[in-house]
This record gives sequence, structure tokens and C-alpha cells, in this order.
Amino acid sequence: MNNQIIDDRDTRLSPLSPEDLAALRDNLQEQRLFREDQLRQMAAVPSRTDALIQRRSAAQTEVRVKLAASARMVLADVEAALDRMDEGRYGRCHLCRRTIDRDRLMIVPQARYCSRCQQVREAGR
Repeated sequence: MNNQIIDDRDTRLSPLSPEDLAALRDNLQEQRLFREDQLRQMAAVPSRTDALIQRRSAAQTEVRVKLAASARMVLADVEAALDRMDEGRYGRCHLCRRTIDRDRLMIVPQARYCSRCQQVREAGR
């Protein structure tokens, strides 16, 4: 196991200040606007009828579909994080219920899991 990650026995809280929460909320709202705009732009791509163009763009269409799916997934995570903030549950791991480290939230504000639980989830894939 990588000792660099987080000592999973460390139960110290890294409380989020009101300023931290405000900055995280702003970040999440910016992400939401970005993803909504990204999905609008993807939906607005004109469809062409020329067969040659259709064949050439098949790969582009596949990439666009995958990007849109990814954007919808991130948008759902962002909206869930904002809901958790509104409900007062933000910053707690969904599995172990420990506080998610402040630094982790600053990097991934939509994080649902602490570093340890995230590792366990990824290892199980």
C-alpha cells in the first residue's frame, strides 16, 4: 500500500471554514455552468446528410457521444455535491462517514469518498 496516500486511522477532522465552503460552492457552480454549456454545444452540432461526411464523422460522433456521457456524469456528481452542501452533509465520506480531507475537496470538490475509500472502490473495479 502506498504510504503517501492517507493514514486511514487518522480520524482528525479537517473542518471546512465558511470561506472554504463558499469557495467550494463557487467552484461547483462554475463546473455546473461549464458542463451545462458543454452539453448544449454538443447537442447543437449540426447533423450532415452527405454519406462521405457521415462516414468521416462516425468516429467524431462516437467521441462526442462519449464526451457527452462523461459530461453528464460529472454534472450529476457536481449537482449531488451541491445538494449535499444544501443538506449539511457535504464533506463526509459516503462509505466510512469520516470527514473527507480538506485538501482532497479543494482538488475534487465533488468527491463522495475519502481517499482511503476511493482507493478501495477503484481497487475493486
